[in-house]
Amino acid sequence: MTALLVVALLRTSGLAQQSHPYVIGPQDVLLVTVFNQADLTGKFPVGADGTLTFPLLGRVKAAGLTVREFEAALTTSLAAGFFKNPQVTVSVETYRSQQFSVSGEVRQPGTFFLTGQETLIQALAQAGSTTADAGVEIMVVRSHRRPGEAGPTRPDEAAANQILKVDLDKLSSGALENNVTIEDGDTIFVPRAEPVYILGQVRNPGPYRLSKTLTVLQLISMAGGVTERGATNRTQVIRVVDGKRKQFKIALSDVLKPNDTIVVPEKFW
Repeated sequence: MTALLVVALLRTSGLAQQSHPYVIGPQDVLLVTVFNQADLTGKFPVGADGTLTFPLLGRVKAAGLTVREFEAALTTSLAAGFFKNPQVTVSVETYRSQQFSVSGEVRQPGTFFLTGQETLIQALAQAGSTTADAGVEIMVVRSHRRPGEAGPTRPDEAAANQILKVDLDKLSSGALENNVTIEDGDTIFVPRAEPVYILGQVRNPGPYRLSKTLTVLQLISMAGGVTERGATNRTQVIRVVDGKRKQFKIALSDVLKPNDTIVVPEKFW
């Protein structure tokens, strides 16, 4: 998936998003605006205990509530003896409580903060998009840890968690149902593409990136086609079968397997 493709898909990714309102957590910073009340308007950090200190109200619970839920709770509290019909709006100024990590074949691997509802495409964009060596299937390791346990999932914990596999070829072709919503603690792993090789009478022999449906004929085309001396009717494959390297004839329409080596021999005349 190229950087340009990521940008193009970002424009339409909202079609595949589900409704998952952002839940406030410790270390988030909230921007609270109370209409005509400058002393009550400002930025308020959420403490480790999940509360923040608000004028007139003291310690107020914020963690575990969505932004709209906290806004409603704050409005109700201010209306109970302080103001008549207070107009309160709340937004997240700084996202710090929820995070995910991206590793593997991306340009800028690392740990990132969730900024509201985030999809796989948006997460990959934060990591600089995939490299040219990326495979076609991405793994999203979803943590099942208890609420409050911080940090993204470690790769060695993957067996105990849910693993979502996403086909990027389908995603890039417009199947946006593959654009899964990223959750707190997710680990996104982009594996390196498995190679196939082509030798013999083709114009550009060498290694090529394998896709799930790559055929012998398509590989020959990627290699610039056969030379005038090439005999495609006798094309063979070198493949590991049951742990042993075997060489046999293969049809041009056959789908290739990882580490296959295609050999296009020379004509007899």
